Amino acid sequence: MKIICVGRNYVDHIKELNNTIPENPVIFFKPETSLNESNQLKYPSITNNLHYEVELVFKINKEGKNIKKINAKSHIESIAIGIDFTARDIQSKAKEERLPWDLSKGFDNSASISKLKKINFFKNIDNLNFSLYKNKKEVQNVNSKLMIYKIDFLIHYISKYVTLNKGDLIFTGTPKGVGPVNIGDKLEAYIENEKLLITNII
Repeated sequence: MKIICVGRNYVDHIKELNNTIPENPVIFFKPETSLNESNQLKYPSITNNLHYEVELVFKINKEGKNIKKINAKSHIESIAIGIDFTARDIQSKAKEERLPWDLSKGFDNSASISKLKKINFFKNIDNLNFSLYKNKKEVQNVNSKLMIYKIDFLIHYISKYVTLNKGDLIFTGTPKGVGPVNIGDKLEAYIENEKLLITNII
């Protein structure tokens, strides 16, 4: 199982981190050990600046290589909401030195994910509101129609480089509003008006 993540997929988030809009999707990977399906995350000792990034997550339901965009959505049947936790201090230092920043994203339990829901539960997965609350205060809120690269194109693009296997997860990028968490914080993530994920920082 692979955890495939997309960076810089919302314009407002690109601007808040002073990045540039990419010509192609920015893709990185998290190891399987980063998957966290529990309702808590122990603040990792490797960082002093842990950030939340809420994202829609799609699960691949059948293998595919060089998948055509028109057929892409037949390779997914379920969706979740997740939090891509980022050690921002490690990432920033790596960027300054023009080095890979995999460790800032791929540490243990850095990919919190909710239970999955069938995509046919929703009228249009390209027009979904999702949001994140930190200690009952909304910090992120966006609609998936604002993605630069939609899920059908992402599946098409990623599958040109790596075979997508059943069970793979695609984190599709975060909107503006990312920020730090501390021990004792409670994060609650929603798709539309349904709370699907709770992560307590311990």
